[in-house]
Amino acid sequence: MKRVIIIGCPGSGKSTFSLKLSKLLDIPIYHLDNIYWKADKTTITRDEFDQRLDEILAKDIWIIDGNYLRTMETRIKEADTVYFLDIDTKTCLDSINERIGKKRVDMPWIEDELDQELVDQVKAFDKVERPKIIALLTKYDDKDIHIFRDRDELNAYLENFS
Repeated sequence: MKRVIIIGCPGSGKSTFSLKLSKLLDIPIYHLDNIYWKADKTTITRDEFDQRLDEILAKDIWIIDGNYLRTMETRIKEADTVYFLDIDTKTCLDSINERIGKKRVDMPWIEDELDQELVDQVKAFDKVERPKIIALLTKYDDKDIHIFRDRDELNAYLENFS
């Protein structure tokens, strides 16, 4: 396991899981939100993002945390291992609510209020993004794919990791 991607709905626990996995494997982690977003809540250009992602993908080892469906297939192709946190909508909504006011390593700012656009994205995830992710995972079933349906499965996996 040297090239890992972690995908799932916002609030599914991707960043928390990726941090724990990074420590267990001693592999550097790259949070796509930190690449795409600036501290003033503006974004870099699409070309800049693609260039930075290509630089990461060219490395020998990495963990990449984040969905960004537009580039997901590219990341899956380059990965040897894929973790899909297929966590229910209510848990994801609770999680994005709980992180308001907390510093996070995966974002360049602290959320001071709930972002309605993010809430809408979480609510639409199962209908809009999840089917596309499942199709990609089916297409690339030669990868080492792990799907977690709840936090208990996720935590048990980490506790028994060897």
